[in-house]
Amino acid sequence: MIIKIADNAGFCFGVKRAVEMTEDTLSEYKDVYISGDLVHNRHVTEKMAEKGLMQYDQDIPINKHVIVRSHGASVSDKELLRTKGNTVIDCTCPVLLSIYDKIIDHYNNGYQIVIFGSREHPEIIALNGHVSNSAIIVENEEEALKIKNLEKIYLISQTTNIFDNFKRISDIIVDNNNNVIVSNTICNATKKRQDSCMELSKTVDAMIVIGGKNSSNTKKLYNIAKEHCKHTYLIESYEDLDLYEFIKYNSIGITAGASTPSWIIEEVANFMENYSKDEFMEQVDGSMTRIYPKDIVKGEIIYVTDDEVIVNINYKSDGIVKLDELSTDPDAKPKDLFEEGQEIEVYVIKLDDGDGNVVLSTRRVEGLKNWQKLLDSYKAGETVTVHVTKEVKGGLLGTVMGIVAFLPGSQITTTFVQDLKQFIGQDMECRIISADEKKRRLVVSKRVIEEEENQKKIDAIWDTLEVNKVVTGKVARLTDFGAFVDLGGVDGLVHVSDISWNRIKHPNEVLNKDDEIEVIVLRKNKEKNRISLGYKQLQKKPFESFLENNAVGDIVEGTVVNLVDFGAFIRLSEGVEGLVHVSQISDEHVEKPSDELNIDDKVEVKILDIDPEEKRIALSIKETKEPSKDVKAPVQEEQKKTQRPRREKRDDSFEKVEGFRNQELDTSIGALLDFDNLTEEE
Repeated sequence: MIIKIADNAGFCFGVKRAVEMTEDTLSEYKDVYISGDLVHNRHVTEKMAEKGLMQYDQDIPINKHVIVRSHGASVSDKELLRTKGNTVIDCTCPVLLSIYDKIIDHYNNGYQIVIFGSREHPEIIALNGHVSNSAIIVENEEEALKIKNLEKIYLISQTTNIFDNFKRISDIIVDNNNNVIVSNTICNATKKRQDSCMELSKTVDAMIVIGGKNSSNTKKLYNIAKEHCKHTYLIESYEDLDLYEFIKYNSIGITAGASTPSWIIEEVANFMENYSKDEFMEQVDGSMTRIYPKDIVKGEIIYVTDDEVIVNINYKSDGIVKLDELSTDPDAKPKDLFEEGQEIEVYVIKLDDGDGNVVLSTRRVEGLKNWQKLLDSYKAGETVTVHVTKEVKGGLLGTVMGIVAFLPGSQITTTFVQDLKQFIGQDMECRIISADEKKRRLVVSKRVIEEEENQKKIDAIWDTLEVNKVVTGKVARLTDFGAFVDLGGVDGLVHVSDISWNRIKHPNEVLNKDDEIEVIVLRKNKEKNRISLGYKQLQKKPFESFLENNAVGDIVEGTVVNLVDFGAFIRLSEGVEGLVHVSQISDEHVEKPSDELNIDDKVEVKILDIDPEEKRIALSIKETKEPSKDVKAPVQEEQKKTQRPRREKRDDSFEKVEGFRNQELDTSIGALLDFDNLTEEE
């Protein structure tokens, strides 16, 4: 079987650029979003998602990094993203960017923009968005005939169209309208890929076109190949191949759409090469044995030598099992496996070896039984041990019970592995993900086992989580709105309002990455994978700490945080605030507190009174100093008379400033949020 790959296949420049830009962004930032698929390839989309690329639809991200996919986006869509504080990484194909400039220029000069392409395709939607959605979209000749008697038309094409189709559409529009400018915007890389596909399809027995089922350029490649090679197949990966179908062809051509990465092309080619026609037929002969007159029979061993086993099968002549047909283990010896008088099952290879003996095999019986065991294991979801023998393109080859198994590179582990040679000679516990006895296909995966084990760990952690339970975790990352804490496999969020009883601007004022902390579970939702945690709830409230550390009459240090007409608010070391009434600032008359004090001044104050119920603290600055000699007692007495008793009537000064509180909320703000609707941005 000859495998030929088209000269121009797979990633075009624009797609490769978009993938590389996205991978670079994902390696640097955590919260990266995209609307729709980066490119039209399921495998690329899944790979980007595994690396952390998240999808959004209606709910536009806020203050994140947002990828604009290779097909582009309208001007208004990009602007909306920026107004939300997002950093936009524009991965639009450079070819499309140049087309935007052309249509905008002609649109501004009064031309009617006409686009030949699929109106549902994201590329066309983006193009139309750059001319205020005023373009006329033409999908076929029938629609082109409806465009008549228009002045000043600027006609372009979707970049992945076939040129001959565009030529027919442009001829119709030019014939029925005046002043038509036709701009061939079909991508040159697309044309090269189509030409290579056409030339290759003329020379092979069958063509394989690799690409996404919703990819426009892939479908066009398939149609081109089908014109010149009737045995043309469209697949997304090697898993879609039916080797039994391809065994009848001597030469097979392979091409791929612009959104297909090279590693998928290599995987398909490698899979075909590893199961070439001769090898495939040999495996069929060794398992199904449909071409032989006898199947599996029972016999009794007559005698055993160093290189063969003679078996009585109740036939006119005895059967011989040669050394190479003895076992799947090449080092096995006849006398180590069998003894005279033993009843065994044998497979009939030939009825006559030329000397009148029947040629038998115990190895092939073993292979058939092992196949059945593997099929049973596959149906039961059991694991099998794979002995890795060599590295091949796209993955590893190994043996399971003597059967060759293919382990794709993407199925080795949950993380990307660069060097596959390190696994040669190892035994791996895997699960069969594809086993077909008729097609003689066996594909295994170690990754699915790791994923299940990880999920079991996560489920076990969820089972231990209970509301109001105190758990220990490690701070995984800090964001503006809170801290994500790793609880051993699942992350919980400590909202910024649940980190400290004091007001903080950012979680890093209290916590650091990799800190091990105790938190309390406030709320959990397994379906949405959300856990709300509290950190401050396990810390003493500021007023409680203040009561433990201070008493009436103590002199303490504080910072001026607010000045109002009736006094100054002082923040003490525990984070609580007390009020120095204007009359308690100085022995001398003070008109306004701002005449004596400034915000952020460090001052010593004396605690005059503490009201635990109202959580209020009365302070004095002048009481910390020696009384001034020229202050007359009658004046002090007059001040006392004018002061209203605190217990009789609440001091008006406490009511004049909105937001003055030392009373902490027993129920955290994070716990009161609408948990089900809480997003990471909130």
